[in-house]
Amino acid sequence: MIPQQWSSPCGNQCTQKYAALTKIPWRVFCKKGCDADGDAWEECLEECTEICYKDPVFKDHQWSAYIDRSPGSASYSEECFHACASGCGFKFDVDSGTADKIQANRPVKPVPIVSKPAPRPPITEPVAKNEDLPSTSA
Repeated sequence: MIPQQWSSPCGNQCTQKYAALTKIPWRVFCKKGCDADGDAWEECLEECTEICYKDPVFKDHQWSAYIDRSPGSASYSEECFHACASGCGFKFDVDSGTADKIQANRPVKPVPIVSKPAPRPPITEPVAKNEDLPSTSA
């Protein structure tokens, strides 16, 4: 068996597209697009959205998004989605130009409102005067 036969043709295309060492994470996400369970292009893209964007792990607990294994920053999530969409494109024979231009179907998240804590009053401690200090040393 020769190395080209070790992975699927889709995986080989991902390897060729993301061949540089700096592109290894995106190669992995491209191959996840190849291995997606969906039977259609749209289902594959939905799975890419689930893989690449952080969502709460526990329903109604926004803080649980921090334990989601997706890439964290918005730019990484976008790169992940494009790599995964490339894998979906290879899997379903979609033109590479179309796969590269596809955008994630996600609503823009509102900017979180951060309330500033009320300022604390200054701490006033009595200041010791020289006459209050003992004049002898221990």
